[in-house]
Amino acid sequence: MSEKVKNVKEKPASKKSSVSAVDMAPKKRKRGKSLERTKARAGYFFVLPFIIGLIVVYLPMIIQSINYSFMELNSVKGGGYELVFVGLENYSNALLVDSSYVQELIEGIQSLLFNIPAIVIFSLFMAILLNQDMAGRGLFRAIFFIPVIISTGLLADIDAQNILSNLGSTSSQIDTGNGENTVSQIVNVVDVERLFENMQIGSGLAEYVTNLVNDIFDIVNKSGVQMLIYLAGLQSISPAIYESCSIDGATAWETFWKITFPMISPMILVNAIYTVIDEMTRTDNNVMEYISSVYEEAGGTVLAAAMSWMYFLIVMLLLAVITAILSAYTFYQRRDT
Repeated sequence: MSEKVKNVKEKPASKKSSVSAVDMAPKKRKRGKSLERTKARAGYFFVLPFIIGLIVVYLPMIIQSINYSFMELNSVKGGGYELVFVGLENYSNALLVDSSYVQELIEGIQSLLFNIPAIVIFSLFMAILLNQDMAGRGLFRAIFFIPVIISTGLLADIDAQNILSNLGSTSSQIDTGNGENTVSQIVNVVDVERLFENMQIGSGLAEYVTNLVNDIFDIVNKSGVQMLIYLAGLQSISPAIYESCSIDGATAWETFWKITFPMISPMILVNAIYTVIDEMTRTDNNVMEYISSVYEEAGGTVLAAAMSWMYFLIVMLLLAVITAILSAYTFYQRRDT
């Protein structure tokens, strides 16, 4: 009798253990459309026209341009031309024979190194001012973005062919006797050196400040897109962070360097990359204009192709260096998922 009772008591225990074993078995996750996958697919859908255009339209031209850079163009009797493989001859001619190309490259890189800090810093300064709560803020933002619209497309061509502007840049200049004029320059190096003569500042910095002041119109024209990117980054910062800083007694200077600047640093990287690409691919770029002039010469197609690809590699190298330097100081906010 005792053995039967014992067996009866053991049966529920075995059933319970079997149920717990089933519950503890790993369950297979159901494959569902998560929000992240849906957003990713929507992103691919939006860039699909660009990808198709790149493969169908641009990729054949890129391959043909690379092929031309290693060829020599010879005319054939009866019309037409033939391509003869010459290896790196076009590249060596561009670097060693054509001295103007190397000079234009050096001047273009120097101008780029001058414009990047000026545009990035000026656009950040203006974005911080335009982000303040003030009357007419939208109007001021539109005013600073108008030069971007004017300097692109058909309006830029109309402005370049404006007879009045051409007359103003030639006949109305006042010669100062030293090869300079008072219209194209706001200040000169001598004025800045006199200003800094008691501060023991070298002539190099004085020349940089002079060029910065004289090119303020171009800097404003080239800073519109960068200001919009900065404004988007500034508006993404939570106002609660600034409120907590003010409660703790932080000054505006401390708030900028401890809160605003670190959180806006990814936008600084983006604007630096955008500025390099924009400066190196502008139609009024000296290097681009020189390559176009070589392309229009008889038989200059292959040489212009080699110059273009060397220019492209230099731009990519500059982008890699700037990205590596700025990425080391870029702060990315971590968010719990």
